[in-house]
Amino acid sequence: MRRVWVRELAGWSGALAVAMVTVAQVASSARSELLFRDGDSLIVGMFARSVLSGAPLDWAMSSVLFVPEAAVFAGLDAVLPLDVNGVLIVNAVINMLALYGALRLVVGRRRDDTAPVTWALLGLAVFGVLAMTDVSGSRDALELASLLITTTYYSATVVAAVLCVGFVRRVIDRDEGGAALLIALGVTAAVSTLSNPLFAVWATIPITVLLAAMIIRSPRRIRVAMLIVVLVIGTALGFLGRIPLRAWIANTGAGYIQPERWVESLGYYGGLLADRLATPTGAIGTLIVIALVVLAILRTVRGEDPGSRFVATAAWVMPVLVVIGAIGLGTHAARYLQPLAFAPVLALVAAPRSWRMPVGVPSLLAGAAAVLLAVGGALSVPRIVDLSAAPDPDLTCVTDWVDSSARIGGGQFWTVRLPKLHVEDPARLVQVDHELNGYAWLVDRGDFDVDGVSFLVEDAQTVAWQLPTPAIPDEVIECGRYRILDFGDTVLPLGPPHS
Repeated sequence: MRRVWVRELAGWSGALAVAMVTVAQVASSARSELLFRDGDSLIVGMFARSVLSGAPLDWAMSSVLFVPEAAVFAGLDAVLPLDVNGVLIVNAVINMLALYGALRLVVGRRRDDTAPVTWALLGLAVFGVLAMTDVSGSRDALELASLLITTTYYSATVVAAVLCVGFVRRVIDRDEGGAALLIALGVTAAVSTLSNPLFAVWATIPITVLLAAMIIRSPRRIRVAMLIVVLVIGTALGFLGRIPLRAWIANTGAGYIQPERWVESLGYYGGLLADRLATPTGAIGTLIVIALVVLAILRTVRGEDPGSRFVATAAWVMPVLVVIGAIGLGTHAARYLQPLAFAPVLALVAAPRSWRMPVGVPSLLAGAAAVLLAVGGALSVPRIVDLSAAPDPDLTCVTDWVDSSARIGGGQFWTVRLPKLHVEDPARLVQVDHELNGYAWLVDRGDFDVDGVSFLVEDAQTVAWQLPTPAIPDEVIECGRYRILDFGDTVLPLGPPHS
């Protein structure tokens, strides 16, 4: 028993080192824009801090409610003496650790001829390499693995999809029992669907298809059928749970489904793939994914037991079905294709066989790997600290001015969200469109309960203002990439809010 705990502790320690190396590398690239500053990426931090403030909530959310993500961020923000960037980077490390935990579940229990900890850690390391090949600052690039370390781009849904593969594999591997695993599967499906309907596309549909195929040949038809029932019921309960929250859902996502535009969608995703292949790191990342898919297919064909075969098949069926579905529905968003990054990694944990080596070689290799991980993790700590504490004088200029003004101002979505997250009172910055109508998207609609604004924040992303009443600013405060248009005692009225 003691050796088991030592192995598991070593696995988690190695996972922490991999997580820190990955986060440090991604955060030091242009990809840091999505982690720290992107308007979309800040919703979880904004929402979590709104919840912690105790103020009344009237949020306009997208189809995604970010329930697990907001809970993790709020918990970290409540207990850690860190600023926003510090919490974001700790959250990034935790997301990677959560993926390791999910992979450890998928790989199955240890037997005499298996090495589950090693394979789970290898899976996380390969995923980390994929994330480190993502180097652009674009949210629309086909750079999918690095999205896991953000708080916004469905990290909880990624982990939940892998967890569900693990729950199913564990039930299939068992000779009897498994009630706790079935309950965990149903709860995970319900919470994940409640938070993000994409879970049904990424996990429920592919897993159900695979299990339905297994029923034909499996001698355990009742057990396989029970897995399908639990997964489908959990997903259905998640959708039902969204009904009481519909006042917060400003966009159900139905408008994103345009099957008549499938040709445009094919061209869009094809263009993203071409852009990905045009860079050395992108080509390397693509080759890694292709190699994993080939391995998954081989392990599907050569699978020695139903559990291994199921995981290996999921590794290539999940991304195939998601890509076909995304194109068939006419979607135009790279983030919907994340199973292309995380599902193929399942090929590594499908059959965690241990290798037969001369006596002493496994210990030598394990020691060398431990040293490399320890050194990499240790060297990443100061990088992570420096990255989270990196000064942003332009942002500080804006937030200091807003905090000291004690007045209410406004700004457009892509401009105002970063200062809004960092000011002492977020309600002092109202999210508006270029005509000064309230823009109720990923924001608390209570912000619009004001007479108007007396200053505007703008930057290069700001659309030219078309103010409802002619007004000339009394002063223009230059803050690097930002400008503050101060109208003094003049209050510009807000138009009706819209999403």
